[in-house]
Amino acid sequence: MSTASTALPSFPRRILRRVFPNVPNFFALLAEQSAQVGLSASLLVDYMASGSSDIAKRVIDAEHEGDRLKVRNLTLLNEAFSTPIDREDLHRAIINLDEIINSCKTVVAEMDANVLALTADKYCLEMAVHLKDGAEAVAAGYGRLGTDAKLGRADAEKSDKAVRNLTRCHRRALAELFNDTDFQHIFRRKEIYNQLLSAGSSLNVCNSTLLDIVVKLC
Repeated sequence: MSTASTALPSFPRRILRRVFPNVPNFFALLAEQSAQVGLSASLLVDYMASGSSDIAKRVIDAEHEGDRLKVRNLTLLNEAFSTPIDREDLHRAIINLDEIINSCKTVVAEMDANVLALTADKYCLEMAVHLKDGAEAVAAGYGRLGTDAKLGRADAEKSDKAVRNLTRCHRRALAELFNDTDFQHIFRRKEIYNQLLSAGSSLNVCNSTLLDIVVKLC
């Protein structure tokens, strides 16, 4: 028998593959995508601390990679014969994770010298740190879905706390900002504060999706 013929799957195996196609490991796919979220949020903290144009480029590159993962995961979801959890939950998770990465890129893009021309202040850095803490907790939670999903509840609670901290920081930032008399600076700075708050809102939505999945799996 030739090498080519032995390499081909047997006829019964080919039939089984048509009737019962392989199901992608969606838990592993979500874990990879959520890890990219954690990376993006971590890079945002680095950017706020340094203002480095090199790090700004890495944030933008991370967003491009995030788009690639989103498209890949959505394509696999659309083509999947079956899924380990509701398709709607998987779709929400994929989209919500990508929104956080998009928010990180938007913040960096708007702080650029050709847009708002702002450097980070202490509140920008603090909000970015809270976002990073929450994103890493969500990433940990999604990473556990395929092994011990119930532990994801604690990760979701940690992320929720980070979002609350970010929101409180946003209020303190606005309170101090409105003591300024430079209205141009107020409007520009407020825009960045609000973009960071929006990133926290995206994280909160993502966190709710994680909790929904954990409840259904447990």
